[in-house]
Amino acid sequence: MEKKDPKPKGQAWSVIKRYTEAAMEHPWLVASVFVLGLLAEITSIVSPLFVSRLIDTLSTGSAAGVALSVLLGIIMMYGLVRLGGWLSSQLQNVTMMLLEMRTMERLDNTAFGTLIHHSHSFFVSHFAGSLTKRVSRYSSVFENIFDILVYNFFSTLLFTIGVIWVLATRSIYLALAVFIWSVLFIWIQYVLVKWRQPLRVERTASQTKMIGVLSDAVSNHDTVNLFASWKYEKKNFAAAVANWRKKAIKAWNADNAISAIQNIFVIAIEIILLGGAAYLWQRGIVSVGDFVLIQVYVIGLINRIWGIGGSMRRLYDAFADAGEMVEILETPIGIQDVPDAKDLVVNGGSIAIQDARFAFGEKADLLSKFNLTIEAGEKVALVGPSGAGKSTITKLLLRLYDVTGGSIAIDGQNIAEVSQTSLREAISFVPQEPVLFHRSLMDNIRYGRLEATDEEVMEAAKKAHCHDFIAALPEGYATHVGERGVKLSGGERQRVAIARAILKDAPILILDEATSSLDSESEQLIQQALDVLMQGKTVIIIAHRLSTIMKMDRIVVIERGTVVDSGTHEDLVQKKGLYKKLWSIQAGSFTE
Repeated sequence: MEKKDPKPKGQAWSVIKRYTEAAMEHPWLVASVFVLGLLAEITSIVSPLFVSRLIDTLSTGSAAGVALSVLLGIIMMYGLVRLGGWLSSQLQNVTMMLLEMRTMERLDNTAFGTLIHHSHSFFVSHFAGSLTKRVSRYSSVFENIFDILVYNFFSTLLFTIGVIWVLATRSIYLALAVFIWSVLFIWIQYVLVKWRQPLRVERTASQTKMIGVLSDAVSNHDTVNLFASWKYEKKNFAAAVANWRKKAIKAWNADNAISAIQNIFVIAIEIILLGGAAYLWQRGIVSVGDFVLIQVYVIGLINRIWGIGGSMRRLYDAFADAGEMVEILETPIGIQDVPDAKDLVVNGGSIAIQDARFAFGEKADLLSKFNLTIEAGEKVALVGPSGAGKSTITKLLLRLYDVTGGSIAIDGQNIAEVSQTSLREAISFVPQEPVLFHRSLMDNIRYGRLEATDEEVMEAAKKAHCHDFIAALPEGYATHVGERGVKLSGGERQRVAIARAILKDAPILILDEATSSLDSESEQLIQQALDVLMQGKTVIIIAHRLSTIMKMDRIVVIERGTVVDSGTHEDLVQKKGLYKKLWSIQAGSFTE
């Protein structure tokens, strides 16, 4: 279903660019984070100096020879520096929180806003669960990346520079050893993490695929139950889990190898610096306090640089996670408004389809040189065998897809040149299988016209003959219908969808098998409501049950993407054409 073509390097730069743009909308917060971080690290470097001085003072004098005020003064300065560092860290944390929350809010809105504008073909080519995960992870990954950059990389860089500078005042050789070791250790970790990153990308991709398989099975659980396919679905999911496990184990083994190499480097620098400090102390170059200072610095430096490897791994993981959403952000939106698109102005609702061509990808044309004109206020039914192109025509009219040739116009305005919002506001569409939001029935019906009052919603429900069953529910119009409306029967969902269309009251009405899910009694009631709804509107009806379209102004017969006949029901049954054949089959089944 979904093709995975990870490009870690390109994705990383795209992620950095987008995250930087979002964060820099708050430049003062960004500056404050780094300035406060700088102050905190300065105190981390300075505070051990007072400990070193205190130890030297204690070790070089007797208890009687050292004034208490001197010791207290050193301790007081140490405490003030530590307090300043603590305050700087706390302020940095608060500033980080404000910056990250505001940036994450912006990223969430951007991700959802871009996703929701993608075309119909995009959504039918991706798992809903996979898309949901990508959007939800996008902003949280920013928090992870920014924390790593500030708390790990930035602070480690400052601390390392400070340590090398202080050690250089004691011994240039110690400073040089720490510098070489730091650069070498970080470089080796970078090489190892880069070697490991493809394994992490593969693991992330396999996890995404596993979630997609899970989402697909859960969203189709009714079909699984009806076909008793539990074993097959469990086997299918188990295969996805097994693939993820193999990828995860490979990544885990790589982690262990990296950890082993890190341990070797840490042990080496500890031995070198301990030996070097002991040698310098024996030569009188460094004091006891300096010896302790070196150990404090080395331990702190090891802990920080050791964490660089883990930070790099988490950073690459974060880039891989965010990169999945960036792919969506950088995927061109299939159906877009032309620059400065004007709003559609509907005066009567006439429709003209001229020489329209359409095909999915490289497949043969579904429509080829298709021509159809519908006058304003005319009620037209489209009939024909399955796959003839009837539903495709309605999708092209709604611009869920664009024609690959020819044009479609409403009241003389090419729909490719008007805004999609105005186009779809002018059309009410009731599909064969309506899908409802997991929201209240009031909200679902009001979706037809969001500014409608409760009274207008209820009036539309009455016209669609769904008020009675809604009123009988324990929570009435406040009843939530479940994901995709699963708590309602097919007929109930259909009537709610029709109520939504009645409330919208658009000048053009499209009914795609709108009464197919209703029983005969409900269909009769809905037909009465539709007769009222269709007054003064341009109507297109798709129906396989020909008995429902006999009163249409015109019936257009379509076969293999081409209009093969047209006329009233009485005209067409008199001809020896496709319509009479279809009618004879259905009429025969009625009498039999």
